[in-house]
Amino acid sequence: QVQLVESGGGLVQAGGSLRLSCAASGSIFRINAMGWYRQVPGKQRELVAVITSGGSTNYADSVKGRFTISRDNAKNTVYLQMNSLKPDDTAVYYCNARCTSMVLITRDYWGQGTQVTVSS
Repeated sequence: QVQLVESGGGLVQAGGSLRLSCAASGSIFRINAMGWYRQVPGKQRELVAVITSGGSTNYADSVKGRFTISRDNAKNTVYLQMNSLKPDDTAVYYCNARCTSMVLITRDYWGQGTQVTVSS
């Protein structure tokens, strides 16, 4: 089994910054892509940013130039640096990792979610 543990959410004023972290642990053979998604009540979960094992990144248009995703493969950890935060960024942020387990089964895993609230 694989577990994803997130940290770093909280309350911040508009224009401020937060850094989210997500560490993967468990029966991991390989971690492929890792990413961050977010969800607000009544809406579907949406992709924020994703990073491949090779370091290629992709961002939602709404966060380009403000958010940066990175990963430390040695620590099985992905980060999301969020700058110039806006009230519209308020959401529960979920970490996602596509992992291949020791028995060579590949599937998506999700963290428990961390609340980010941006006040105006």
